[in-house]
Amino acid sequence: MNEDIIIETDRLILRQYKLSDADDIVEGLNNLNVSKWMAFVPYPYTKQDAIKYITNSIEKNLYNFAIVLKKENKVIGSTQISNISSVHGTAGGGIWINEKYHGKGYGTEAWGARIKFAFEKLGLRRLENGYFKGNISSFKMQEKFGYKNEGIRRKKFVSMATGNIEDEYITGLLREEWIDYKRR
Repeated sequence: MNEDIIIETDRLILRQYKLSDADDIVEGLNNLNVSKWMAFVPYPYTKQDAIKYITNSIEKNLYNFAIVLKKENKVIGSTQISNISSVHGTAGGGIWINEKYHGKGYGTEAWGARIKFAFEKLGLRRLENGYFKGNISSFKMQEKFGYKNEGIRRKKFVSMATGNIEDEYITGLLREEWIDYKRR
């Protein structure tokens, strides 16, 4: 990801990670209520894990956005655009928000900005995401933007945080569905 990419919303800034974000990331992900919903996040989550993640994101030029709450100048989560296929015009990704900031609409605000960037700036035609069985709030957020449930990948992941084998519900959003959502 070009470090010059900055996406701004009313309350948030989405930007490339900095090494100075490590403590905020640890605060958010060293919480089983957050990390249990993600396949590749261990628990406990350490500063070393955060530094490795940030360094990898920067070195590989990935679209991993730190979600910064403007009023606190604090990283409260992350969202990604991953597995981009320029041939097919598709991508995946995910989101997490520090539990202290749940229920305030920050995840929805960041997710909407991510979708807009993917369709308008990257020119993608389809986004595919997913959520673990039981993570109803994740699906409800995706559904707000027009995502549809498309199937289940049974026993797809072993959660690094819990060790549990998890089903992944697959969701998809087409550009035309997102355009329809914006019109409403």
